Amino acid sequence: MPEGKIIKALSGFYYVLGKEGIIQCRGRGVFRKNKVTPLVGDEVSYQAENETDGYIMEVKERKNELVRPPIANVDQAILVFSAVEPDFSTALLDRFLVLVEYNHIRPLICITKVDLLDGGIGKLEQYAADYRNAGYEVILASSETLEGLEDLYPYLEGKISVFAGQSGVGKSSLLNALRPELELKTSGISHHLGRGRHTTRHVELIKIGDSGLVADTPGFSSLEFTEIEPTELNFCFPDIEQISEECKFRGCLHVSEPKCAVKAAVEAGGIPEYRYEHYKDFLQEIKDRKPRY
Repeated sequence: MPEGKIIKALSGFYYVLGKEGIIQCRGRGVFRKNKVTPLVGDEVSYQAENETDGYIMEVKERKNELVRPPIANVDQAILVFSAVEPDFSTALLDRFLVLVEYNHIRPLICITKVDLLDGGIGKLEQYAADYRNAGYEVILASSETLEGLEDLYPYLEGKISVFAGQSGVGKSSLLNALRPELELKTSGISHHLGRGRHTTRHVELIKIGDSGLVADTPGFSSLEFTEIEPTELNFCFPDIEQISEECKFRGCLHVSEPKCAVKAAVEAGGIPEYRYEHYKDFLQEIKDRKPRY
């Protein structure tokens, strides 16, 4: 039975890339019965008499999966945030980072639209340095001037990457700059709403370079911590997790406990105060979450 990878899902059809090319498939009814939904990125077995009449017979075991965007087997997440329009938000970036870390997906931060900064990039460079010190790779880029694109290419080779971020930050524009013949639809900021208009309506894997596959995904502006427990949040902040090993009490949540190494590091400037404030805000949000039954 031939095997392949789902590279696009649209209107109930799954487009599977196999040795014979791209085959249009439907999912078997047994998937619905067993509550298995094939996802872009899935490795599957399929049957097909021709390129437009195939059926997915089996979905292979996944190494990970995301709900929003719906995609599986992701190697890394390129978190695309704009310098302006919409303004760079460390709170939203940290929210994305927590969810990516929780799903054991390697994040890479890409800050776009640096060409639009009127007052220079000094403050942005400081943020970039903070996140690099926390253990993250950070690239400053522009789809207009092509700044930073050469730095991004090597990270994409041989991996499935998901481009994720708030609507209007320039994900599709960045993909167009990486591969101009795509001509993906882009749209500016809605000044009435203060955020970007959604231009991507489905998830699709796009080939970049020799061996990279990138998913342009629908933008979204809110993410909830529906699965993360209070004691797990620590592990989603690498800079906090590293220092937490020096806390006096095991299971320290770094809020009111005495002799907390994390709080001491914040006071000493070792952890940016805004990162710690986001950690506390997220922790409270998780504690306030309604229990699941």
